[in-house]
Amino acid sequence: MFDSGLIAYLKKALKVAVLTGAGVSAESGVPTFRGKEGLWKKFKPEELANFDSFMKNPDIVWEWYAFRKKMMSEVHPNPGHHSLVKMEEYYPDFTLITQNIDNLHRIAGSKNILELHGNIRRNYCLDCGRQYDDEQLQMGKTAPRCECGGLIRPDVVWFGEMLPQDILNAAFRAAEECEVFFSLGTSALVSPASMLPMIAKTANALLIEINPEETELTKAVDHHLQGPSGEILPQLIQEMGI
Repeated sequence: MFDSGLIAYLKKALKVAVLTGAGVSAESGVPTFRGKEGLWKKFKPEELANFDSFMKNPDIVWEWYAFRKKMMSEVHPNPGHHSLVKMEEYYPDFTLITQNIDNLHRIAGSKNILELHGNIRRNYCLDCGRQYDDEQLQMGKTAPRCECGGLIRPDVVWFGEMLPQDILNAAFRAAEECEVFFSLGTSALVSPASMLPMIAKTANALLIEINPEETELTKAVDHHLQGPSGEILPQLIQEMGI
């Protein structure tokens, strides 16, 4: 099914980086940013997912996130997620960069993950910085408080906030140093993540896109494998024999 030269190159590569976007999560049935019914239809996402809204009305923002957390807890990793775990086991140097916050890569078993936009299953105190997993908190209609008294917020990047610099730097470094760069299920439009494939390309990495649709990136890639990552990746690693 795949070009024999591509398979041979992938089998001998040592350093691989992967960028995953919303399309990978959508294959698992991860719901869209807003709820389809009820109270949340009255709000635009940017009216809830920002720091000022949280400080003005922490309970309503927390209730929205509790709603989203519950919905995301009911979905499971798909074959694409599991294929990336096998790739990490195969390659000596493998970095998974994701724009997704749903935690599905970790649930699947991936380890070296750079979460550009955070993780909806994690939370932290605004005052002391203490980290909390969802299991440690009450997922009700009231924003929880830390032992120090500070408000606890979801550990995700909100509108108007910068991406975590250390994680972004690590992502740039992985793109610069890899031999192969995969772009999976992302439109390649949202900066700075959209810069990563071209950074890899400029550094002479083999650039592979897996997406059901063509994107702004498609004309620049070495290989565009058309289809969902949950279908293409299992076939790819099968042909590689891993």
